[in-house]
Amino acid sequence: SPTAKRRRNTRWMGRPWMCSADVDDAIRRTLVLSDLRLQREKRKQRKKLAEEREKAIEAGQVPPPKPEPKTLENTREKDDTIIRSDDEEIGEDLADDEFAQYFNRQVSPKVLLTTGRKPTAIMFKFLADLLHVFPDATYYKRNNHEIKKMCEYASKREFTDLVVINEDRKNINGMLVVHLPEGPTAYFRLSSLKLSKEIKGHGKPTRHRPELVLNNFSTRLGNRIGRMFASLFNQDPEFRGRRVVTFHNQRDFIFFRHHRYVFETKEDKGKAGKQKGIGIRARLQELGPRFTLKLQTLQKGTFDSKRGEYEW
Repeated sequence: SPTAKRRRNTRWMGRPWMCSADVDDAIRRTLVLSDLRLQREKRKQRKKLAEEREKAIEAGQVPPPKPEPKTLENTREKDDTIIRSDDEEIGEDLADDEFAQYFNRQVSPKVLLTTGRKPTAIMFKFLADLLHVFPDATYYKRNNHEIKKMCEYASKREFTDLVVINEDRKNINGMLVVHLPEGPTAYFRLSSLKLSKEIKGHGKPTRHRPELVLNNFSTRLGNRIGRMFASLFNQDPEFRGRRVVTFHNQRDFIFFRHHRYVFETKEDKGKAGKQKGIGIRARLQELGPRFTLKLQTLQKGTFDSKRGEYEW
């Protein structure tokens, strides 16, 4: 029939109406049957765990922990470059590196933002979003100044960091971060950019200083990059603003997100619509922008394209 023919021509994986009798080919029928059995077992397991948690909560006991899914990150074998918390040598190096004054609260972050020589309209939209992300940032027009001259200019005016956003043919594709006055200098490739206005249901950020979350910066190189990102933000966030900036490192890609967390009061209902109580739940509202970074180079000292010494 036409209906059966249309079903055969449609993807069968995961279709709720699919059963093994609908498939003519024996091999495909076996695959469908095994897939349906697997889904049925997963539903039974989820239902059993949910019932055990409800029984434990009703009895006043601690519910069993939810099983942690296996991912590439938590199953990866640790290598020699991962920093241990009890490593004294690493602790001595960090106590005397270029970011030590910031973490010792001797200086406060003061960021200078600039662009290429001929910025376009999309660049100014991105800068407007970044000025919300970094409350202590100031924008200066680049004109025809070289980056080395801008580093000297920023250091004399007690800026702690210089951030240069690069674009090519109206496509924002790079970010240079120079820690002042002694470096280091990191260049990142920037991709997958979404401005705040392009994010569905985005919120409007306030001027409160955000909280900072750094995930998976656990290697020697990752720790150095994480400390560079941390030095861009004030160490005393204003929790009243409920703003969170996240740098999530996964397989050498750094995902940037900017959220506001919101607390909501909701009624928890049990079986048959019976009210169990009133609980407070948290949800996230993305503020933007959203982009991905990938480290290209890490240079000792401030920016020097000719005589600079590269750490990585």
